[in-house]
Amino acid sequence: MSPWLVLLVAGLFETVWAIGLAYTDGFTEPLPSAATLAAMGVSVFLLSRAVEQIPVGTAYAVWTGIGAVSTAILGVYLFDEPVSAVRAGCIALVVVGIAGLQVTSSGHA
Repeated sequence: MSPWLVLLVAGLFETVWAIGLAYTDGFTEPLPSAATLAAMGVSVFLLSRAVEQIPVGTAYAVWTGIGAVSTAILGVYLFDEPVSAVRAGCIALVVVGIAGLQVTSSGHA
């Protein structure tokens, strides 16, 4: 499997655990807490697999970027977080940064 695809899935699991935190109630809710912890484990495991072939600095930046962008977008839809042109522009800049890192990566650890 492509290391970039593994990294994408790792970033999506990061989104799951970040959103999951809102449902754990300080890790006092058993089911959301277990799901959040499981997503954390999967996310970090997949990140570790991706860095076998992608430079760690690039992989980490892309991983956090995927999580940040996805979580920000879901925050608007799930939690009624504010949306503005400036906020959307900042999210777009993160996306551009992720794409730039992927395009310019040598693919060597």
